[in-house]
Parts: sequence; C-alpha cells; structure tokens
Amino acid sequence: MWEGAVNPQGPQGEPSLPAARTSNETCGARSDLLEKALARENLVKALERVEANGGAPGIDGMETQDLRPFLHENWETIREQLLGETYEPQPVRRVEISKRSGRGTRKLGIPTVLDRFIQQALLQVLTPIFDPGFSESSYGFRPGRRGHDAVRKMRRHVQEGYTWVVDIDLERYFDTVNHDMLMARVARKVEDKRVLRLIRRYLKAGVMMDGIVVTTEEGTPQGGPLSPLLSNVYLDEMDKELEKRGHRFCRYADDVNIYVRSRRAAERVMASITTFLETKLKLKVNREKSAVDRPWRRAFLGFSLYFRQDGPRIRLAPETIRRIKETLRKLTDRNWSISLAERLRKVTLYLNGWLGYYALADAKRVLQRLEEWLRHRLRACVWVTWKRVRTRYRMLRSLGLPEWRVHKLANARKGPWRMAAGPLNSVLTAAWWRSQGLISLVDRYLEIRQQWRTAGCGPARPVV
Repeated sequence: MWEGAVNPQGPQGEPSLPAARTSNETCGARSDLLEKALARENLVKALERVEANGGAPGIDGMETQDLRPFLHENWETIREQLLGETYEPQPVRRVEISKRSGRGTRKLGIPTVLDRFIQQALLQVLTPIFDPGFSESSYGFRPGRRGHDAVRKMRRHVQEGYTWVVDIDLERYFDTVNHDMLMARVARKVEDKRVLRLIRRYLKAGVMMDGIVVTTEEGTPQGGPLSPLLSNVYLDEMDKELEKRGHRFCRYADDVNIYVRSRRAAERVMASITTFLETKLKLKVNREKSAVDRPWRRAFLGFSLYFRQDGPRIRLAPETIRRIKETLRKLTDRNWSISLAERLRKVTLYLNGWLGYYALADAKRVLQRLEEWLRHRLRACVWVTWKRVRTRYRMLRSLGLPEWRVHKLANARKGPWRMAAGPLNSVLTAAWWRSQGLISLVDRYLEIRQQWRTAGCGPARPVV
C-alpha cells in the first residue's frame, strides 16, 4: 500500500510518522511547519502528485515508479535527516528545451525523484501561507488559476480602453533570482527556521553539467515543484508596486503585460518599471524583446487579439501557428521511417494536447486550413511508402477504386507532393483519415469549446 511508503511501521508496529492532523487543528505560529510537511496525509498527497506528474529522472537515474519501494526501505532514515537538518539535496540535472517563442533554449534543472517528493510536500504546506496574499493579477502556477484566465483578463483590459501594452521580458529570470533577497521574502511568512534552511539548501544544491557539479549562487532552477512558488514570492513585490500605482496588468510567471491608455503613458511606465526591476529586485530587463505596442500586435501566452463589432476577440498569435506547423513538419517528415499507424498516433496525441489549451482562441478557419495542410503532408507520406508500383496497385485496389483509375495512379510519375495535392486528394479523403484514427482539428476544437460552455468556463459565444 502507498500509505506504507510514507508511513513505515517500526519494530512494534508503531508508525514512525505522526498521525495526520484533523481539520480543526492548527499549526500554532508555524514553528512546526516541517512536522506539518512530513505528516502522513501530506506525504501521501505529495507521493501521488509526483507519480502522476512523472517526468525524467535526476542525476541518480531513479525513475518515478521506483520511488515507492525506495521510500518503503529508506523513509525513516530520510525523515530523521530532515528533522535533524542533516539532509543534503542532490544537484539537479541540467537540460535545455526550446522556448515557446522558438528563439533560443530554456534551461531546466531536473531534481531527483526523491527531492521532487520532498519539495512537493513543502509546496503543499507553503502554498496556503503565500497564495492568499498574491495579487489578483498574478495567474501563473497558482491553484484554481490558469493561463486562460490571464488571456481573458487581457481582453477585458483592452475592451475597457487600455489599448497600449507594456510587454516586459525578464532576461533569464529563473537563473538570476537573488537567493538572499528571495529568502528574506520567504522568511516574512515562514517562522520555522528548519524549513528556511532546507529551502536554501535546495537553492544551493548546484547543477550537474557534463558530469561536473557547478554551484549555484543565484536562481531557482525550473523543473522542481518549489520553483514556481518561489518565483511568485519574488515577483510579488513587483505586483504590489504595480497595484500601488493603480496599473492594470497580467502576470503569468515571468511574462508581464501592463495595460495603459496612451503610448506616452506606456513609455513612462516602461522606463519606471524597468528601473524598479533592475534596482529593487536586481533583475535584468531584456530591452530587445520588451516593447511598448498595441496588444493585438503582441503575443501573450501564445494568444493575441483581433477586433469585431462587439469588441476585441482572442485569436492565435502568428508565432503559435508557426510553432505548431514546425512540430507537425517533424511528425510528418517523409524521410522518417515509421508506420502510418504510429505516425497518426503521435500526431493525434500532440494535437489533442495542443487543442486542450489553444481552443480558447477563435480559430475555426485557421484550423480548417491547418487540417487541409496536415492531410496534404500525410498523403505525401503515404505515397512515399507506396514507392513500388505493385504496392500502389495493391493499396489502391484495397480502397475500392475502379481498375482504370488504379492503373492510372499506380503508374503516375509525379512527385509525392504533387500527387498528394491532386490525384490522392480524392482518394485519401478526410473520411478515410478519420477511419485511420486521425482526429479532425475543427470537430475536436468545436467539441472542446462546447464542453467549456457547458461547464460555464469557456468562450462567451461560439465561433461562426
């Protein structure tokens, strides 16, 4: 049982962890916050969350599925180390992924599975302490909030006449957070010194690169459960400053957009907030990527705006369309030796996840064009796999075509792209692709939006 993994029995069958508190109990002045984090009920939730999230192993190579048996054998020792302040987190494993913009890479630090488990347990007791005090305009990595809420708020600001945006890009934010300043902010609400020292150990754990551990003197490496909360704690001071000045803004992690009524006001805000960030928070603003502009010319969390008679509406940002086409090009590369069934499985898996987020936008016509383009590429892939004439005869006959047409298509000398554009278009139809397991982008898009409307959390009206 998973309870035993975080509540192993002692020699006489006594639990080594304290029993979970009831809902009526309090934690006093939070000086027992570490005990609360290590309570059985909290650990069980943390274990379930880490297992559900999965993810790559850290530097020790331990997989997520290995965590339970490891805790069964070692939890008592680890708990004693945590309570005795002798536990030392392991360095994170450095990996780089492409940024959402497609320009450059973002560094991630992947902690070990055990450290992810401990961080998750800490996160679950720290979130109720910090989250209620965060700004209403902060949406990133907070319970009950998501990127869609920030995008809808952006649209509302523009609809109310705030038609200039100060788009601030923080350069390497997660790599440049000052540890001392961050810990000072955490210490304002956390009295348990053991928790503070454990968080600092995680910040100082270092990074493993090419087999060498590099110490970290600043930054909160992305990839661990604690990093998003700590980033919100650090930037909350900027949020409070913006609120004090009466600005309307949306922040999602390190993506900050401030909305004002005129270009002159926007330029003034850009200068003053840049000074605040660089002098007060010791962060660097990327002046090349930051801009003062109209909101419909900028992208925010992959979305932008367009206008209709009833006001601003949400659309896909051009770079979002470019990114999905780049991904689909890789998945439909004709030189990739892969079965059609496996290719369609990968394409469908990607598109389902993509639509689950981007269905917020009015994108029916865009998706119609994208779907036609995707089927074109897939038809070219099919034609390449039918490279032998006899294979073409066999496959075309299996589609029920008359013999004269089978003969004509099988002996065609056009290239894959031209064949996919014309002759195969009427053979490998949209209905045929659906029968093979390929989802219809438009149908799935409309289905998701209808589900959102039924649940009362989707677009205000259907797209025509």
